[in-house]
Amino acid sequence: MISLTPAEIEALLLSLRISGVAVACALPFAVAVATALALGRFPGRFILDAIVHLPLILPPVVMGYLLLIGFGTRAPLGAWLYETFDLRFVFSWTGAALASAIVSFPFQVRAIRLSLENIDHGLYQAAETLGAGAIDRFFSLTLPLALPGIIAGAITAFAASLGEFGAIITFVSNVPGETRTLPLAIYTAIQTPGGELAAARLAALSIGLAFTGLLLSELALRRIRKRAAS
Repeated sequence: MISLTPAEIEALLLSLRISGVAVACALPFAVAVATALALGRFPGRFILDAIVHLPLILPPVVMGYLLLIGFGTRAPLGAWLYETFDLRFVFSWTGAALASAIVSFPFQVRAIRLSLENIDHGLYQAAETLGAGAIDRFFSLTLPLALPGIIAGAITAFAASLGEFGAIITFVSNVPGETRTLPLAIYTAIQTPGGELAAARLAALSIGLAFTGLLLSELALRRIRKRAAS
């Protein structure tokens, strides 16, 4: 069993908190965007698709820099949020959650979109014939059938968020107790003389969390498939 120091436990809990908030806040937007990309037909659809997947292509440091110039306290938007709502992202765990949400957003959209694209469109036609409106079809048909993708996307995004490094350290720095997540704690341990053992403990913990996330995702998908089959 891995024995963690109080500082390492703090980094673990902070990582779980940031990842949970990031996934929960991004999930409604991911469902909406995935539905638009999978079922919608509108001009500029490919542009929206490219923008959504841009965080997968850009270096995380670039994403962190873009967030810094967009949401920093000296940036127009960041200054307005701070003055109006007292909401500050820089050097704050909320900024780490924002960075994690943006970087992991494509994982949610992609999983949900694939799930939606596998739905038999004849079901929509049958529901429409029976008088179901667009909103009714969305909540009674689209969401239940997309549930495997939603769960898989959320768990994958959560695991990806736990491992995010570049965007977080660029945007909100490495503040102990505030923005020092597990990856940043590993980086700090590596840079500290004699910190090899701490780095190994945290790396093993990160691997265990990632494996657990993948296992839970597979178990959840199997249970949903069983319920759907029965």
